[in-house]
Amino acid sequence: MNPGWVIDLGTMRYGPAWEWQRRAAEGVLRQEHPDILFLVEHPPVYTVGRGARGSLENLLWDAERLAAEGIELFEVDRGGDITYHGPGQLVAYPILDLNRQGRDLHGYLRNLEAAIMETLSVFGIASRRLPPHTGVWVGEEKIAAIGVKASRWITQHGLALNVDPKLEHFAGIIPCGIRDKGVTSMRAVLGRPVDLNSVKPHLTAALGRVLGIAWEPRRLEDLNGAEPPLSAESAS
Repeated sequence: MNPGWVIDLGTMRYGPAWEWQRRAAEGVLRQEHPDILFLVEHPPVYTVGRGARGSLENLLWDAERLAAEGIELFEVDRGGDITYHGPGQLVAYPILDLNRQGRDLHGYLRNLEAAIMETLSVFGIASRRLPPHTGVWVGEEKIAAIGVKASRWITQHGLALNVDPKLEHFAGIIPCGIRDKGVTSMRAVLGRPVDLNSVKPHLTAALGRVLGIAWEPRRLEDLNGAEPPLSAESAS
């Protein structure tokens, strides 16, 4: 297995976390450190990917409602449409050199799905793929979204697994631009609270298995020249 670092960012606003992704990607490209997996929980935020073709038509709430709900808005450089991140959702950003993964972006997406499904199975949740949509589903409801970017075969962005988020916040968007499907969470499926920290080690291990990476716990300070980044600009 290839070596890699896993860095738990705890709770971090989207802007700084995006900057850390960019910094880590530069380091992986220059081979200053191995592949990196960031784990993070974001305060409420909507992110709009390139799949939205630059429009916000799948954003249903206006600026006043966003402010009232405390939700930030970012237009980002990943694939996919609009999605939500918030407390109770486990977000994973693998910063990988796909030269070590066969330069197969579609295969990488399927590996992310496989890792999520493996994690859910630990908790007794049966999940599936639902082509042509990317992500992981329980029945007709999405439980995990995926949106990635690969530049010079270095990945950014990643996956978001709904552990126990505020599902009402998904009402402010048409998630991933899919109008005829719902959204669910581990809590909703199991009918009980689920501790996000209990899910982290299982997702980390599953990502290691499907990607062939042995993760070593590290801290942000281990990144070369690490210092608090400036916040990325939001779209709001």
